[in-house]
Amino acid sequence: MSKAYIPKEISWLSFNARVLQEAANIEVPLLERFSFLGIYSNNLDEYFRVRVATLRRLSLFSNKAKSLLGYSPKAALKSIQETVLNQNEIFEKTYSDLLGELKKHRIHFVNEEQLDGAQTEFVGNYFRKEVRSRLMPLIISKENRLPNLTDDAIYFAIQLRNSATDKKRYALLEIPLRSILPRFVMLPGRKGARYVIFLDDVIRWGLKEIFSILPYDEITAYTIKVTRDAELEIADDISESYIDKLSRSLQQRKKGSPVRFVHDREMPAEFLKILAKKLNLGSEDVIMPGNRYHNFKDFMSFIEIEGEGLNYPKLAPVRHPAINYGKSILSVIRKRDIMFYFPYHPFDHFIDLLREASIDPFVTSIHITLYRLARNSSVINALMNAARNGKNVTTVVELQARFDEEANIHWGNKLLDEGVKVIYGVPGLKVHSKLCLITRVKGEVTQRYAAIGTGNFNEETARVYTDHLLLTSDKKITNEVLKAFNFFSANYRKDNFYHLLVSPFGLRNKLVSLIENEIRNARAGREARIRIKINNLTDEEIISKLYKAGEAGVEVKLIVRGMFSMAPGAKGVSDNIRAIGIVDRFLEHSRFMIFCNGGDELVYITSADFMPRNLDRRIEVTCPVWDPAIKKEINDVFTIQWNDNVKARILDAELSNRMVNNDEPPLRSQTEIHRYYTDISSPASGSQG
Repeated sequence: MSKAYIPKEISWLSFNARVLQEAANIEVPLLERFSFLGIYSNNLDEYFRVRVATLRRLSLFSNKAKSLLGYSPKAALKSIQETVLNQNEIFEKTYSDLLGELKKHRIHFVNEEQLDGAQTEFVGNYFRKEVRSRLMPLIISKENRLPNLTDDAIYFAIQLRNSATDKKRYALLEIPLRSILPRFVMLPGRKGARYVIFLDDVIRWGLKEIFSILPYDEITAYTIKVTRDAELEIADDISESYIDKLSRSLQQRKKGSPVRFVHDREMPAEFLKILAKKLNLGSEDVIMPGNRYHNFKDFMSFIEIEGEGLNYPKLAPVRHPAINYGKSILSVIRKRDIMFYFPYHPFDHFIDLLREASIDPFVTSIHITLYRLARNSSVINALMNAARNGKNVTTVVELQARFDEEANIHWGNKLLDEGVKVIYGVPGLKVHSKLCLITRVKGEVTQRYAAIGTGNFNEETARVYTDHLLLTSDKKITNEVLKAFNFFSANYRKDNFYHLLVSPFGLRNKLVSLIENEIRNARAGREARIRIKINNLTDEEIISKLYKAGEAGVEVKLIVRGMFSMAPGAKGVSDNIRAIGIVDRFLEHSRFMIFCNGGDELVYITSADFMPRNLDRRIEVTCPVWDPAIKKEINDVFTIQWNDNVKARILDAELSNRMVNNDEPPLRSQTEIHRYYTDISSPASGSQG
């Protein structure tokens, strides 16, 4: 493999470093910085569960794995451990700095030893009323085995000591998840100051009550956390239903091998040794010393504290100019294509479309793919309502949406109860496409309406993820969306697609063809450029073609959020290729491509990242954009983002994450895009796609 290929696991750590930069950035509002610490921590948990776990498995195959990956998994694991430990130092310093900043706003974190009289009384009442009944300690002994520590939880490893005899015992106690009890508790304030305590410290305060019957007067609690291998093993047993296999695999996931063990660095070495032995941790395992608190992902839903400059000012979604409340959306789509760009447009527009379809007397059917859903999903409610109103509703529910498998089984069962036809994916292929098809029959006329998107039909993530959703009644598109749903219904009955690019059937070849077309145009002296915005770019073949495009003189501009295995700007390899990554208040999730095509521009939106799994092992749909106004809109969005010099980082071979600095006036793309859509929607501007 070329030296200009960065292992995706290493490039991902560089992405998470960009998230950490936002937490450390003093220009970011204080509580938002805590949120970025939470995002960093949550990202890292999933990274260890999936990517590190996969590398550990591959490392067992030594040379074979190296030839498969192009690099040594053992060397990658060593590099990962070093990088994560370095990032952890930055993380801890950032957290300490943020606590100092909170104090300037008269907001104080206190622990169980720093309480005044009123706060002590409050904590005592709260502990006895809300917390105590949920605590079930396990005494650690030579005889008893430790339970499988829950992957998503944190635990107290507790040392009990009798100061007179120096006799010690050890115990384990699970701290209730934030879904059971809030992680942060507001305490009574004083003199205008506000006080916050971790649930952990409320429990520390009450440990003597919990262990009161035992003869120990010194009780010390150290936080520990285990991250487990989260990949699913699904046995190939045709006599067992797919849901049963998946349910059993989910239970196995909870018992997966540990891939990371984080512990309070103050824990005595003797106690750490006992735990490592009980958990079967070896020299290959990532054992990380940390501070007093773990599971910083809980800061993603920190307590709401009012105060000037503590949070970003709200960017309210802008109504799309083509959507008039109280008017039919289907009638608008009959006349023209519409493009929503969430969260700049409200996701309610799509809910309104489903509601309209559910009560329109001429709508006969709704087909939709479901990958990740909101906890209280209005999408599900609209689909169930459509079924109650006599519509034929078909949902393609992907059971292997990682970490959402149990939720999707739950939603699938609810839909089945309402008479909705539920298709549980396609065996051997994960359905990652974002498709909805509404069929309306009036007299002899059948009219179809398609929604093709880059992100999930999920109103929660649509508030914080940027995603495009194209609505069209163009028969060339709607007929092929129908073909896709026919494929889901009759697995492996592949149809021909002439307009949609569908993986794993034709997307890879078409991407290669589009890049090669730009190479030919550049060599012929014609204008040639490629602009791509994507989440992850790691596919070796596509990377190789982009390098060749750059060498041929094609101007290549890439905006990549996450994993990025290229090395732009490398002399003699990628001089003509530039790339940036943007990390800001919204998660950059939208995926689109613009090819110059000799001046007759080709524009696509896609559900696919440029990774082998997306191109070869998933059902992904890439859709051409033909409407001139929408093509211009996508070009405008790319240009605004490319000119970002506030939240954009340069992506390079050194993984430097240097900020884009130029002499232009400051331009923050997400704020600018919100202004762009506000201007489009104003009555004076006239409507645009």
